[in-house]
Amino acid sequence: MSATETELEFENTNRWETRQIVTMALLAAIGVLLSFIEIPIMPGVPYLKYDPSAVPAMVSGFSFGPVAGVAVGIVTGLIHGLLTSNFWGTIMVFVCATAFVLPAALVYKKRRTFKSAVIGLVLGAVCMVAFAIVGNLLVTPLYSGVSVEAVMGMIVPVLLPFNILKSIVNAVLTLIVYKSVSNLLTPKKKQVQGR
Repeated sequence: MSATETELEFENTNRWETRQIVTMALLAAIGVLLSFIEIPIMPGVPYLKYDPSAVPAMVSGFSFGPVAGVAVGIVTGLIHGLLTSNFWGTIMVFVCATAFVLPAALVYKKRRTFKSAVIGLVLGAVCMVAFAIVGNLLVTPLYSGVSVEAVMGMIVPVLLPFNILKSIVNAVLTLIVYKSVSNLLTPKKKQVQGR
């Protein structure tokens, strides 16, 4: 066996995968920290608070693909749920994170351009709002004792504007953050030139 063949045999082809796992773990940890930054963004309903924990999941989805993004979102929600003992909140985080990240990352994976990122984020925002409304109709009556009719009465004046605003803020923050860190997160060999 020649020296060249020996070199090829022992060449580490998994270095990017290891880097990806470490980066995803770091993004999940950042997501958990961000999940404790809760900001009331709607006057009159201080119990509805925005936290930017979905942004690291979306950055992961744009960098490494839809499955990676959803995984970071789920791990973030699971750890936050364990730390706060909030079972129902964790379910809502799973649903909303998946609905937001999956469609956007799928669109961006097909064509990695700024336009595709914006289209993906708009689609993700629409899906997140829809799933958040359905999730509230199913989950809120179970943990708060409020009737389904009462939750339905909150959709237009409270839940819809809150979730639209939340998804817009998440999308804008994702564009800003991803643009800033994409060259650090995506290995050179996987970057698409000219886009």
